[in-house]
Amino acid sequence: MQETPIHRIQGSGLFSPLGGQTVATSGVVIGTTRKGFFIQDPQGDVTAAESQGLFVLERGHKPPVGSLVAVAGKVVDYQPDEYARPTTQLVGGAVQELEFYGPEIKPVWLTAKNVLVEPQKLALFLNSLEGMLVGIESGAIFTAPSNPFGDYVLLPADSDLVRTRQGGVLIDPEWPERWLPGFRVINYDDAPSVNVGAELLAPIVGPLNFRVASFQIAAAGPVQVRPAKVETQSTTLRSDGSGITVLTLNGFNLDPHRENPAKVNDPRRDVDDDVGDGRFDALGRAIARDAAGPAIVALQEIQDDDGAELTTTVQAERTYDFLIAAVQRAGGPQYRWLDIPPASEADGGQPGGNIRNAYLYDPQRVSFVEGSLQRLGEGSPAFEGSRKPLAARFRLASGTGELEVVNVHLASKRHQNGLFAPEAPGFDSREALRVQQAELIGEHLARLREQEVDYYVTGDFNDFEFSATLRALTGDHSTNLVNTVPQQLRFDYNHRGISQALMHGVVGNRQLEGRKIEYEILHANALLGSRPGRTGEKASDHAYVIAGLELG
Repeated sequence: MQETPIHRIQGSGLFSPLGGQTVATSGVVIGTTRKGFFIQDPQGDVTAAESQGLFVLERGHKPPVGSLVAVAGKVVDYQPDEYARPTTQLVGGAVQELEFYGPEIKPVWLTAKNVLVEPQKLALFLNSLEGMLVGIESGAIFTAPSNPFGDYVLLPADSDLVRTRQGGVLIDPEWPERWLPGFRVINYDDAPSVNVGAELLAPIVGPLNFRVASFQIAAAGPVQVRPAKVETQSTTLRSDGSGITVLTLNGFNLDPHRENPAKVNDPRRDVDDDVGDGRFDALGRAIARDAAGPAIVALQEIQDDDGAELTTTVQAERTYDFLIAAVQRAGGPQYRWLDIPPASEADGGQPGGNIRNAYLYDPQRVSFVEGSLQRLGEGSPAFEGSRKPLAARFRLASGTGELEVVNVHLASKRHQNGLFAPEAPGFDSREALRVQQAELIGEHLARLREQEVDYYVTGDFNDFEFSATLRALTGDHSTNLVNTVPQQLRFDYNHRGISQALMHGVVGNRQLEGRKIEYEILHANALLGSRPGRTGEKASDHAYVIAGLELG
């Protein structure tokens, strides 16, 4: 069989011109993953528009990195689904080691100059490098906390992007879908726990892999880092006199039950132990200490009592009992809870979990107005299969002031096209749905304004402060308190190294006239790294947000 140059196999990084054909070629092994290894043509032109690298699907024996090998097999354009960008692989073939020490392969360095460019130019550049040896030089800053899977994201040292006060990168309203270079280390012993703001002390080098809708370096450790210290934050806001504090907290699929693998949809993903992992205790400390025991806690992502098990259970009494007990152990008040369970499997989220919004409240400071608890959007197409907003009215225990809180968790961005999707990159198919959901909530707020009732809309909006969703909700009658936070602190979530605000706090403009209204984001949770290989260490994937509201 005639040898075929690697760059002809890989093509432009999209569909291979040799897709489906059986070919033979050779190259230097430049890196491995759990599923195979990468080779690169040592004679190839690294400046060409076509890649000189190739991924060989081989779960068994993997030749040593640096060796020269010959491979033969069928070229496949692999797509995990019909809308995904394909990647070129060599499958079902033979591997022969020719030389233990092959020719040296020098990496192409990813710098601010070549990756912080407009999306189309970036896609062409990265397509031309797919499967090839690339690197990030020392001095780069970690802009995302490490996660349980050994993933890291870096900002090249020569960047001038807008930064957070802690060293991260803030979302750009003109360019929200920014790509930053990152890498994965599959040997967790070589993968450190890293906070945002840490510095890379030695270069990271490996083949450029395409996985989970994005490019990522398949790196070997160890990773040398100058650590960044992140302090736990405590609020300065207090509930006193005519003012109350409301904490917004995403429970991250919280439940008190370790699932039976035989009773869940996906045993690999749906079995956890939130009690054993200490997540209830971490959330209890966040409420009692970081948030100083607020009068009201608006909770999202609360699951039923048996978690992700596929049963008819929808009640979450034990979930609240465990959380309330954790708050008390941390020195906080004895809360009461409020929720309206969804119908089984009606509101989306993790299968079996019956996710919902809920409240904790301190009866020593506020009382619940009986009959006010309601789920908005019941029967509306905009909320079909989606978490329903939960509205509840509270009255000051020491006065006459009342506040209606609307706790939301709008449609997810999970189905948004990736930056490198073959069609409509970055398109968010659920943006229009979130706008419709915001408009429906807005109708409820209009009725409250007619009654001159104070309100506070909070929760996980799954959208940005400058989005059409927030514009539809605020209009010219309400204000998003996120916009009162200094820009360098305006974030509560980190997505692939980009810090953004997805949790918001909306009040009526009338409430801002002559009253003390404050808003804080307690960032530590969004900056702290998890140890690779250890799940359940973080109590939430969001920061915690808190508002201090003086009632009329």
